[in-house]
Amino acid sequence: MKNKKRIKKKSQSLIVDKSLKQKKSAKKNGDQNKTKSLALGLVKRVLFRPDRYQYVRQKIKTDSCVFCFASKEKIKFETLCIYKTEYSLVLLNKFPYNSGHLLVLPRSHKGHLLSLSEIEFQDLHLTLKKAVQAIEKLYQPAALNIGLNHGKAAGAGLPDHLHYHVIPRWEGDLNFFPLIAETKAVVETLEQTYQKFSEYFLEISP
Repeated sequence: MKNKKRIKKKSQSLIVDKSLKQKKSAKKNGDQNKTKSLALGLVKRVLFRPDRYQYVRQKIKTDSCVFCFASKEKIKFETLCIYKTEYSLVLLNKFPYNSGHLLVLPRSHKGHLLSLSEIEFQDLHLTLKKAVQAIEKLYQPAALNIGLNHGKAAGAGLPDHLHYHVIPRWEGDLNFFPLIAETKAVVETLEQTYQKFSEYFLEISP
């Protein structure tokens, strides 16, 4: 009888030990899987854009500055210009990352922030403020990306002409430059975006 009790206790002890080992093993595997997931997650956040290589290596060249062309022309859809001051202008991005993506730039052909005169600098940033106000009013985004790629090595597409990007953001709209099979889904056409901004700036213009 005593032997049976001992065997039973030993059997229960082995079951407990096995259970503890399984739990430890599961935790260890879980931690490893979590580490792998984190590593994979970091890899997934890398954006590969081989098409940008041509810009970085200066293999794509334009005969004239599209920003200067827009500056000289009247406000119209063909130039994507929606607003002008004496020193600055606001354009739609031809290839927007999100609906409402704007470019804010000086009218003078200058590629360095310190090259701007005091009045050009002030006007540029007052215009930038107006662009932000327009996006906030028309799109009610959850947040904004406001950025200036200063120089060729920083990734500027047109390094000789300064330009700010102002991009509305919403929760769950993926990363800064979402790209799937070279395609970005934008919910409205450039014509629709242009119409919205044109009406807005027409109303606030003196």
